[in-house]
Amino acid sequence: MQTTWLEQDKKHLLHPLHHPTAHQEPLIIESAEGIWLRTVDGREYIDGLAGLWNVLIGHGNRELADVAQQQMATMAYCSNYIGTANLPAIELAQKLAGFAYEGLNFTYFASGGAEANESAFKTARFYWKRLGKPDKVKVIARQDAYHGVTLATMSATGIAPYWTMFEPRVPNFLHIPAPYPYRFEGDVQAGETIGQAAARALEEAILGEGADTVAAFIAEPVQGAGGVIVPPDDYFPRVREICDEYDVLLIADEVITGFGRTGDWFALNRWNVEPDILSFAKGITSGYLPLGGIQVSDSIREVILNAPTDQRWMHAYTYSGHATCCAVAIKNLEILERLNLVNQAAEMGERLLAGLHVLMDEFECVGNVRGLGLMCAIEFVADRQTKAPAQIANKILQVCLDNGLLTRVKGESLLLAPPLIIVEEEIDQILAIVRMGIESVL
Repeated sequence: MQTTWLEQDKKHLLHPLHHPTAHQEPLIIESAEGIWLRTVDGREYIDGLAGLWNVLIGHGNRELADVAQQQMATMAYCSNYIGTANLPAIELAQKLAGFAYEGLNFTYFASGGAEANESAFKTARFYWKRLGKPDKVKVIARQDAYHGVTLATMSATGIAPYWTMFEPRVPNFLHIPAPYPYRFEGDVQAGETIGQAAARALEEAILGEGADTVAAFIAEPVQGAGGVIVPPDDYFPRVREICDEYDVLLIADEVITGFGRTGDWFALNRWNVEPDILSFAKGITSGYLPLGGIQVSDSIREVILNAPTDQRWMHAYTYSGHATCCAVAIKNLEILERLNLVNQAAEMGERLLAGLHVLMDEFECVGNVRGLGLMCAIEFVADRQTKAPAQIANKILQVCLDNGLLTRVKGESLLLAPPLIIVEEEIDQILAIVRMGIESVL
């Protein structure tokens, strides 16, 4: 059966990031339950990245399936364009009002994170045009950022391999160094912390481009696909001050960090920072159906609502406010709250990070461990003094796979972000498999 499915896959299915050399022996997943995935040939794997960071409540949840079935039987979909609405979209928008940040009460729904960030960029341009500043169109992002791979979001994404075969990028996007304490690529002045230096890079970019040309700065609170980069605590408060000083909108890309992944419902709350625009997706439905969107500040809301007819917010997606997706999201949020999974993410994340620190104490090839909540990374080096990459992460990843742990790497960093329902014994199982991977490769 595996052979038949694989032949059909290779013949007919174009995968994300496709190249046939990376798809010689893929896992063909047939079923999943809790944190576990099962293949058509009976093998079982811990889902070490919760799908793609998104399956917060784990696999096989019957409550979400039942809600989807009920909504589909009642009304699966209707247009949410202006002039019509549906009950689940209204209820979810009401639930989200002030839920993430007190000043964000107006929600637009999309189908995923890339669509959400596209919506954020367009909304930023709209806002400044309506305020009589049409030259404010540029977006500043960061190295190793991931914001999607549509043409505009790819241009904001700061991971160069995504650009190679799709250049030229959309103009008016630029990148500054990420607040990556272990490998900060900017300059640090005397008496300055890395967080302050990384924030200063933003200010210098705004001044270099001209504040009257910069619409927004977009940032993940913790950079996910770029390697689980956790910023210093003094970074985002200073970023907020800089954005306020130069009239630059702060877009928080909480597609990965939102809805509990970091041990807070939304990650910027950790630093008492509120964005002007919030992008969300992934965890809002735990990946059971595609849904994303943006929330905008009350000031942006007023600009949208007070625009003349010929300058309306002319932005739309067919599946905006999809009734079934919104119904599943409502139930998913209820489950996250009922099971107290945000606190569980914080507690299990501490256990996972502590276990990775033990590995760092034991193995010289581990140069850095980092994480916030249930998103962690362990980075391998050839030499701790020079921080030279070890070129072993992919080998360790393969051993982990052979021993029942499915996850991903970024460069020499092994990434771990399991479902929030994970318990202590399963955290310890992940750590044991990672240990086996390191020992085997060494």
